[in-house]
Amino acid sequence: MRCMKKSSQSFSEKKENHRNALAFIVYLRKIINKNFMVKIGEYNTLKVMKSLAFGLILDDGRDGILLPKRFVPQGAKIGDDLKVFLYHDGEDRIIATTQEPKGILGDIVKLRAVSVTEQGAFLDWGLMKDIFVPKSKQLLKMMPNGDYLVKIYLDEQTGRLAATEKIEYYLSNETLTVKEKDIVDLVVYRRSDIGYVVIINNQHTGVLHSNEIYRNIQPGDRFKGFIKKILPENKIDVAAGKPGYERVEDETEKVMRLLKENNGYLPYHDKSAPEDIYSFFAMSKKTFKMTTGNLYKQHKIEFTKTGIKLIE
Repeated sequence: MRCMKKSSQSFSEKKENHRNALAFIVYLRKIINKNFMVKIGEYNTLKVMKSLAFGLILDDGRDGILLPKRFVPQGAKIGDDLKVFLYHDGEDRIIATTQEPKGILGDIVKLRAVSVTEQGAFLDWGLMKDIFVPKSKQLLKMMPNGDYLVKIYLDEQTGRLAATEKIEYYLSNETLTVKEKDIVDLVVYRRSDIGYVVIINNQHTGVLHSNEIYRNIQPGDRFKGFIKKILPENKIDVAAGKPGYERVEDETEKVMRLLKENNGYLPYHDKSAPEDIYSFFAMSKKTFKMTTGNLYKQHKIEFTKTGIKLIE
């Protein structure tokens, strides 16, 4: 009995030492990253300081970071500034690439699973090395070839980029960083009874109402929009495109170009179906009416019984 007790205490001490070692490693990483001039998981502009047979060495304020030869832009030489993305390779070394990932640190993106293990899943994010989703960060078990909406984050214990399906933790409307009419990045999150819940600038949630949707959308789709209204309790309504007459100014040239490309006449008017207008012009019926109304006031078009006609 005495021997068993001694063994148990020894195991507990080992576990405690292991926890302390991990905590110290995390602390060291934070100190190192704080004083590090480059940012992992983001684009960095770094100067070429050495050329080797297998690539370029970029200046990171330390020993340098390798940009492998296959990613070196043609004509790049010592002294040039290169825009590169930084992440860890399979041997835990920081590596540079001129490839563009499908998402960077903090982004919420839809990615496809390419392989699954007992520990987690690997998703294709556009780089040579796939991004890892730990099993504990999955909502349900991921399957190969499945598409998943994930957030890219930096794991504090390993210092590596990883992804998680559990994105609710990162979303909050408690303190807003947006205001009405702001242009924002939207990601479709999930369907609701009144439209779709969308993610705003990777930080907040809002609602894109059904009457503001003029094309087929699905979770993971990304597009520009604007803050239409901020409601009590910081609930947000959004719309696609740009607000008000800013959208009219953007669409005016499109309508004029399409008229010229179609011999000065288009069979669309204020009685046309919203779906038909969106299919041809890629704009809502409301925007179409505002745009054509603006062109009519400028005496650039005229309305006919069957459409709009360019005034020569």
